Amino acid sequence: MSAAAKTGYGVEEVLDRAGTGTFQKRLLGIFGLVWAADAMQVIAVGFSAPSIAATFGLTLPQALQTGTLFFLGMLIGAYAFGRLADKYGRRRILLLTVAVDAIFSLASVFAPSFGILLALRFVTGLAVGGTLPVDYAMMAEFLPSRRRGRWLVMLEGFWAVGTVAVAVVAWAAHAYGVIDAWRVIFFATALPAIVGIGLRFWIPESPRYLLANGRAEEARSVFDKVLTTNGKPKLDAPVVPDPQPEGARSSIFSPEFRRRTIFILAIWLLVSTAYYGVFTWLPGRLAGEGLGFLRGYGFLILVALAQIPGYALAAYGVERWGRRETLIGFLLLSTLGCFLFAISLNPQIVTFAILLMSFALLGTWGALYAWTPELYPTAIRATGMGTAGAMARLGGLLAPTAIAPLIALGFPVAVGFFAALLFIAMLAAAAINFETRQRAIS
Repeated sequence: MSAAAKTGYGVEEVLDRAGTGTFQKRLLGIFGLVWAADAMQVIAVGFSAPSIAATFGLTLPQALQTGTLFFLGMLIGAYAFGRLADKYGRRRILLLTVAVDAIFSLASVFAPSFGILLALRFVTGLAVGGTLPVDYAMMAEFLPSRRRGRWLVMLEGFWAVGTVAVAVVAWAAHAYGVIDAWRVIFFATALPAIVGIGLRFWIPESPRYLLANGRAEEARSVFDKVLTTNGKPKLDAPVVPDPQPEGARSSIFSPEFRRRTIFILAIWLLVSTAYYGVFTWLPGRLAGEGLGFLRGYGFLILVALAQIPGYALAAYGVERWGRRETLIGFLLLSTLGCFLFAISLNPQIVTFAILLMSFALLGTWGALYAWTPELYPTAIRATGMGTAGAMARLGGLLAPTAIAPLIALGFPVAVGFFAALLFIAMLAAAAINFETRQRAIS
């Protein structure tokens, strides 16, 4: 019997032994499916608004209230469900949020009035906001440190899949002249979540969560499932809980974590405001300047496809250069890309700038999603991710409020503002002196 077997196995030792095999691939597929569905829900806000306006006799700004209520729901859901996942377990919250997502997404298809549609989109937003941070916290807890960053970026890459999928659905509905096209779009966004309900029953509770809550035998059983699924022998000794750092069970704002929390939340807020400002609101303004192709379905699909190499480079970078350095590099590239908008309204320059921003900002998101759950121990990891997710949704709500007065001052002012936000986010990333590449999480 090995020395480890005599005293018990550490969590990281078990994860290294299991590797990244069939179990993690299934986990990635299940989480990725719902992650793509959530991307479809978010991107559907812009695609569905014109059709909603036509159905209920509204102006476009009035129809976009569905997006405002959806983002508000996401903000509340991310924070609330993140805390609940740390208290009651990841699996329960995963099942609850994806079920609510599927039910209320499907109910949105049959909304008889605009008021009911607003209520349904708010509740859907609550659920979507809850799935995102908990998915990432749980995925991180099943991965060995040497591969964790790459796999977390791969999960984030499913966002591009969902973006392309909803753009294709919207394009097809438009091409075939479907009446009430928003109902078709919302039905398409509900389908992956409906499938995801059944698949998520396969996912066991996080063994790190079980160990942190004194349920060692259950944790060992879960690890045995991971090992046997990956073709490895079961454990021949108990699993020893990770040593928890000081303040691990208190708060993400406890002295141990306060500095990194403040800076990482600032990054989420700044990047999100810039992202939604550039991709949700600026294209509409530019279309009014004679660049209507920016609203074309074909171009929007091309923009979504430009995200994929950004994710690929981020997946390489977080393991080769580190989370912090990769994030800083993508933020610098995003800042430079944003400034290109101010050079000229020449269609070629604008096209290049948007594609560069799509590449760079989605690489930024990949690195950010890989780094954030690693900054916290198990007891507060989902809370940290949920709070970060809430900051991202706050940025989505702030972007339309910020852009109108900025555009009135001039297009270069608006572009310069978003570039400044990205530059400040880069400085905030540099201020977090905590690299997690190939470091075990507690």
